[in-house]
Amino acid sequence: MIFSDLSLAQRLERAEGFACAQYAVTRSKQFPYSNAEWMECGGAYAVFDGIDSPCTQTFCLGLFEELTEETLDSLERFFLRHDAPVLHEVSPFAGVAALDLLCKRNYRPNELSSVLYRAVQRLAGTTASGVTVRITGPEDAALWSRISARGWTHEHPELMEFLERFGAVTAAREHTVCFLAKSDGTPGAAGVLCIHDGVALFGGSSTVPELRRRGLQTALLEERMRYASDHGCDLAMMVALPGSESQRNAERKGFQIAYTRTKWQLHNVNAKSE
Repeated sequence: MIFSDLSLAQRLERAEGFACAQYAVTRSKQFPYSNAEWMECGGAYAVFDGIDSPCTQTFCLGLFEELTEETLDSLERFFLRHDAPVLHEVSPFAGVAALDLLCKRNYRPNELSSVLYRAVQRLAGTTASGVTVRITGPEDAALWSRISARGWTHEHPELMEFLERFGAVTAAREHTVCFLAKSDGTPGAAGVLCIHDGVALFGGSSTVPELRRRGLQTALLEERMRYASDHGCDLAMMVALPGSESQRNAERKGFQIAYTRTKWQLHNVNAKSE
């Protein structure tokens, strides 16, 4: 049995922090003038991947070292010199003292997320008729990015261009494997897997509207789980909004909630409490 405790939180948060840091590394190579970068401070990973990137934040705050004023000073300077918002993903295992310090420094809750986990094991094959899944190569990057973006932007088409660019960085990121699912030969769903220190991070997967409810998401999950097993992973993780359909789908596949995480944002930068 895998218990939800500090050691589990350290592995899960480090895996996601590593994945986001690799976004910054890849973006800096593809776009040298993007100023994308990351650093480690006080045991936390701080990532700047662009002002609008969901990766621009910290991970592991207070999990490997006690959170201090000096650590927060350094992290805040990192983001503010990029004119970026100061955001920290904080596990409850960071402790009450860390949360109290954030409140004293004018941080406010910005978002909640469920961090889910399960042991890696090959799942019984239940692939629907006509559904296939394969790993993509560099030649498929544009197709994978387009399918991924279409799945996410059905209700928000204005985000299409941004998500296609973000997908292109995902496809080129090291330690990342992209998967494409087809229904009767038509590409319809995209998913991603990032591996770090035995943890397989199941990144957001999406399906184009016209091919939903055909078993593509189930096939993507099963194929990624097989890949993780074949490559020595013992722990799988996903992140979803609390109570969302994504969370329920993960729970149906044996994932369970490790903890609910809070994203904290700095407000009134020049008016920190004494």
